Amino acid sequence: MEEATVPHVTLRELRAVWFQVTGTLCNLSCRHCFNASGPKEPWLAALDAGLVRRYLAEADGLGVREIYFTGGEPFLHRELLALLRDALAVAPTTVLTNGTLIDDAMADRLAALAAESAYSLEIRISVDAATAADNDAVRGQGSFARAIGAARRLAARELWPIVTATEIAGTSDGRPLYDRLHEMLLEAGVGRPRIKILPVLPLGRCADGGASRLLSAAALEGFDDTRLPCATTRVVADGGVYACPILAGLPSARLGEGPLAGALGPAPLSHPACVTCWATGLTCGNT
Repeated sequence: MEEATVPHVTLRELRAVWFQVTGTLCNLSCRHCFNASGPKEPWLAALDAGLVRRYLAEADGLGVREIYFTGGEPFLHRELLALLRDALAVAPTTVLTNGTLIDDAMADRLAALAAESAYSLEIRISVDAATAADNDAVRGQGSFARAIGAARRLAARELWPIVTATEIAGTSDGRPLYDRLHEMLLEAGVGRPRIKILPVLPLGRCADGGASRLLSAAALEGFDDTRLPCATTRVVADGGVYACPILAGLPSARLGEGPLAGALGPAPLSHPACVTCWATGLTCGNT
């Protein structure tokens, strides 16, 4: 699709700023990871803490309402807790994690951060099935036990996690994934299950090499484009500021290489992943 025909979305407000804080460095290599994160040779570098703080200060001045930390695995960043404290001085803050690095000591520190902040701290833990066998087939051996252990530790401290799952594993009995996860979390001792289901994205390790459908201006006729993440969100990642968390690090989604204020122009819907947001109502935020 030629640039002249690519539809664009206007930023309505800067509601959320995301930080791809560890780039694509992760301790797991999930087989559906949309940005192909993993422990070896990350293709997207981590962010320097000083850079994160400069963008936090700018986001504060621009009236940001939500802050998110993602990766990769954010808990691999050695300054994450200090950055969370800084972010919580600005707005409600969420960490997206696989949960495998949250032991009792870390759960204590997170609960303390939440207790001392005027804004809410949310921890989103990725679990893709309601059983260890199904989940670990996607995320790696032992990941289910560690993630559910983290959810249990946080719940015990009344820092109720949000469990986020894709539909890649499915369910063996045909029941909705949400229902299976809800039941599993209650049985695991997570007394207030909070669950977010996401579609599998056609990129990263799930790119099929032939998925090339792009959105057209005609497809957006009559569509409320304020529902798209790029209408309210910007992402700071290595190399600059990007249109949305799904496309962070991709040159075609880079909107600026300097301040946030320089990246608030219209975002092009020029990637097949944009079709998923349009078709499914996908939002990367907590709701």
